[in-house]
Amino acid sequence: MARRSSLRLTLLAAALVAATPACAERAVQAPVPALDATPTQKLETAVFAGGCYWGVDGVFSHVKGVHLVVSGFSGGPRGQRVDYETVSEGDTGFAESVRVTYDPAQVSYGTLLRVFFSVIADPTTLNYQGPDHGTQYRSALFPLNAQQDKAARAYLAQLGKSGLWRDPIVTRVEPFTGFQSAAQDHQDFMRKNPRHPYILRWDAPKLAAFKTMYPALYREKPSA
Repeated sequence: MARRSSLRLTLLAAALVAATPACAERAVQAPVPALDATPTQKLETAVFAGGCYWGVDGVFSHVKGVHLVVSGFSGGPRGQRVDYETVSEGDTGFAESVRVTYDPAQVSYGTLLRVFFSVIADPTTLNYQGPDHGTQYRSALFPLNAQQDKAARAYLAQLGKSGLWRDPIVTRVEPFTGFQSAAQDHQDFMRKNPRHPYILRWDAPKLAAFKTMYPALYREKPSA
C-alpha cells in the first residue's frame, strides 16, 4: 500500500507541474501580531492547515524554537479514523494539517501565525492552496486553548484590515476535534525528497522566502 501510494503521489506531482504555471505562490510580509497568546506551559502545541502538508511541515521545521512538526489531518468528526487516501476524496471534513511543538520562550504562537501567513498559506483562497483544490486543502487554524483562540481570531481580523491582500480573508478558526498523524512516508517529506517535482515547484520557494524574509527566525538544520 505504501509503495502504491508513493507512486501515485509521484505521478500526481508530475501532472501538476506540467499543468500549472511556472511560478510560486506570492510571499507577503504579514504584520507583527497586535495580540499574542500567553504561554500556558513550557512546550506548546499548535495545529495549522494550509494546503499540502509537505510545505507547511517543511517551513515550520526550520523555525527556531520549533521542536517537532508532524504531518496529519484535523478538522473532521471526532473519533473518525482517516488516512491520506480517504482524506484525498475531499468529503471527510478533514484537512491536511501539521502539529507543531514549540518552545514559547524562543518563538511565540503569534510569530508562528505570522510565518504561516507570510510564506506558507494564502488566507484569501477558499478551499485551495496553489495547485491543490478541495476542502482538504483549506487554510484553517485549530486553537488548542483559549489563549490561542483569542490570538488567532485577533490576527485574522488584523490581516483583514492590513490591505496586504486584494481579496477578503477566508481562513477560519475551527474547533479542534483531534489530530491524526499521516503515514511515515509523508513525514518530513521536503527534507527527504528535495528534488521531488512538487517540492521544487511549490514548496522550496516557500522555504527560500522564509529564509530571506525572516533570517533571525531561520535555522539551517530542520527539527525532527
